[in-house]
Amino acid sequence: ISPLNIMDLDEVLNFVQDKKPDVIINCAAATNVDGCEKDWDFAYKLNALGPRNLAIAAKKVGAKLVHVSTDYVFPGNATKPITEFDQPAPISAYGKTKYEGEKFVQQFADKWFIVRTAWLYGDGKNFVKTMLSLAETHDELSVVCDQLGSPTSAAELARMIHHLEPTDNYGIFHGTCEGDTNWADFTEEIFKLKGVNVKVNHVTSEEYKRMNPASADRPHYSILDNYMLRLTSGYKMADWKDALKEYLV
Repeated sequence: ISPLNIMDLDEVLNFVQDKKPDVIINCAAATNVDGCEKDWDFAYKLNALGPRNLAIAAKKVGAKLVHVSTDYVFPGNATKPITEFDQPAPISAYGKTKYEGEKFVQQFADKWFIVRTAWLYGDGKNFVKTMLSLAETHDELSVVCDQLGSPTSAAELARMIHHLEPTDNYGIFHGTCEGDTNWADFTEEIFKLKGVNVKVNHVTSEEYKRMNPASADRPHYSILDNYMLRLTSGYKMADWKDALKEYLV
């Protein structure tokens, strides 16, 4: 597999013209939420211009483009699961640049899927691995308990994209595991499955912000409703606890 710098339009155009793929799946992003606040230019180039470049290239060769996006395009003040028809209003540099990427995909690609997911974990650096690593050196951990979302495994997201991509049901889709939780309860479920005996202290976002003043604002409510997925195909993703068990056990 050849590395590709999606921030370089000429490189993307040459690569895609050479390979002539039927489908391009973009999983690349600057996902360090706090880091995006410190380096807006890099976040914009990777999260917004990168998808734009892929969209332009995909159109030239007639390829489908699947662009993975995020719950962070929403402000986090909802009181019920967020559908694809709710209006984005991001509150962080990460969310704002990802939303710009979504708009570029819609503007420049012909055949596109935008898949918004949330609380994602898989092979790379992620919340599950971070908590297990911290547990090795701590007797107790303080974890936010007032932010709600649906933990989603990369494996479940891949299955959903594999189901969606062959179709012509283009548009915006939400793709998260079923059910919801908060970060503290999520941590406790991780520890339970791995037999880790570490105390989890439940703290509010405000308390965490006082302990970590440089951290970016996070959405309080990130529960996405996979409405379009159900509407167009009836496809249902796994419950978050079942997906976590598959990942850890």
